[in-house]
Amino acid sequence: MSLSKNQLKLITSLQQKKYRTVHNLFVAEGTKVVNEFLNSNFELEQLFCVDTSKYKDIQKIIQISEGELKKISVLKTPNNVLGLFKIPSISPLKNEGLILVLDEINDPGNLGTIIRLCDWFGVTQLVCSLKTVDCYNSKVVQASMGSLTRVSIIYTDLELYLENTNLPKYASLMNGENVYQSVLPKNAILVMGNEANGISDSILKYLTKSITIPRFGELQQTESLNVATAAAILLSEFKR
Repeated sequence: MSLSKNQLKLITSLQQKKYRTVHNLFVAEGTKVVNEFLNSNFELEQLFCVDTSKYKDIQKIIQISEGELKKISVLKTPNNVLGLFKIPSISPLKNEGLILVLDEINDPGNLGTIIRLCDWFGVTQLVCSLKTVDCYNSKVVQASMGSLTRVSIIYTDLELYLENTNLPKYASLMNGENVYQSVLPKNAILVMGNEANGISDSILKYLTKSITIPRFGELQQTESLNVATAAAILLSEFKR
């Protein structure tokens, strides 16, 4: 069985968020990433594979050629397998533990890396503003390397969310308290801002404390850290 025109049209349309929403589907590519989703609670819609011998137990599989895989892949070097998975229903938020909040993160690579960081540091809840890049964007899915299966991600109105939670709320700012000298709680909200503009003023008013990663460079001229890099350092300090 080969790739049909309708399947080609569907898969390529899923590069746009509006069609992911319409069809309730997203694309995952590559052996490692696809296997992570297959071994999770995500429901498989269809698997397209050049070599089906590795997936003998899967019924929803279609064998395709390398040329057909190139037509539907967004990778520079397509990796044997592409899967369509159903977007799961949203899990309810638990008001406990360390919760990471993202205010308008635009770069898919940054979001994918942050999802992996949450997975690494045991942060199971990630709350995103409505303007943050979609976590089922193909570049985010690839960058998360399967961690998307273990981190609950919710998109919501951040002002309403922050207004209605009693957890201490920390802002990651350039002029906050030195994070290495701060006593950080186990149950808290950490807010990271937009790559270019930081945390928006409408969100800052809800945050009770601010922390910063101090610069140790002799010249003190580095403008800022990449948001994913900063998230890694701060999550490490919260968990230490």
